[in-house]
Amino acid sequence: MPIKVLMPALSPTMTEGNLAKWHKSEGDSVESGEVIAEIETDKATMEVEAVDEGTMGKILIQAGTEGVKVNETIAVLLEDGESDADLDGFDTGNDNQPAAVKEEPKAEKPETKQAPTMNAQPTTQAQNSTRVFASPLARRIANGKGIDLATIQGSGPKGRIVKADVEGAKSGAAPTVSSAVAAPQPTADQKVNEFGMIYTETPNNNIKKITAQRLQESKQEVPHFYLTIETRIDELMRTRKIMNEQANGDYKLSVNDFILKACANALQAYPAANVSWNEDAVRQYVHSDISVAVSTPNGLITPIVKQAENKGLREISAEVKDLAGRAREGKLKPEEFQGGTFSLSNLGMYGIKEFGAIINPPQACILAVGAGEKKPYVDGNDVKIGMFMTCTLSVDHRAVDGAVGAEFLQVLKTYIENPAAMLL
Repeated sequence: MPIKVLMPALSPTMTEGNLAKWHKSEGDSVESGEVIAEIETDKATMEVEAVDEGTMGKILIQAGTEGVKVNETIAVLLEDGESDADLDGFDTGNDNQPAAVKEEPKAEKPETKQAPTMNAQPTTQAQNSTRVFASPLARRIANGKGIDLATIQGSGPKGRIVKADVEGAKSGAAPTVSSAVAAPQPTADQKVNEFGMIYTETPNNNIKKITAQRLQESKQEVPHFYLTIETRIDELMRTRKIMNEQANGDYKLSVNDFILKACANALQAYPAANVSWNEDAVRQYVHSDISVAVSTPNGLITPIVKQAENKGLREISAEVKDLAGRAREGKLKPEEFQGGTFSLSNLGMYGIKEFGAIINPPQACILAVGAGEKKPYVDGNDVKIGMFMTCTLSVDHRAVDGAVGAEFLQVLKTYIENPAAMLL
């Protein structure tokens, strides 16, 4: 009997995905464990392996199809000894999918209705239509002067007549061309909106859609509050320089590696901040699983350095580089970016001094790190120059109140300003 190939659930939160690519065609032999397709989930593009073996009898969902529901039949395998005749009347279980045996033409994916481009619009009022397009002000001026708007060529968006076109015109005059600069024309890959503005479009992939949805839900449903602290990082920078010089090129620690380790240790020293909100209870976690915000071509993703409190700076540095690299290639496994107890977002490398990040549910805290900058400070009776960095903690007020957040930042500040304490 033919075997259904179902759309898999590749993560606990996945309800649908995009069928990005087929690695097998109809009639190809399929072995158990062999990669047959690529599925784009809410966070990554993942390979799907065959559970059974046989021959690819019928592909029901074509490559490039978006929004395929989990457990929907995407293909049918024929077992050894079966042929296309065995597909006769076979029920795929898809309400909107005809039986596999019916060789009906595949429905073309409906094209998105696009805004009209300027190239497709008349550039003069005489083209394609007798209707005259003019602004209300231009009409009033024309009426006052007794000017026939049909004799004037408009210079506004889509040939619209504007004030400048009629101000110098005379009653009964021959058609005139406005001295105003002609509206720019879009290229083949550009569009024009209702205001005459030219633009291009980049379709949102599934990752960006899901990220946008979750960030919106977080900002709307989670009661955020923000706490900002300034830390002096002279000692951290000195320690980093010494360690990198002694590495002889074997590794290179970043400021972010030190901050991640400081967060992990601070959560262990002050576990009241290592929590998440649940309707039934506040969950307090044993380990410091730090999610690191990484920008990728497909959108934002937060791979996790698990049990970071038990790892040294060198191991953390290597793991972050590996996770970030695979995140940009879309090769992370679900368990590598789902979960986490605390998030870290660093925009200091872009020169951003201070910002407030959106909490990554179900976590209760995310630390936003800004750029380090030199500034004067008072040390006893002396004024000195030091390197300072601003950290802003975004907190879910349901799980962490103001005092807990403030005390956590004090502990974190101690680790950042005294990096040797991380080694204890």
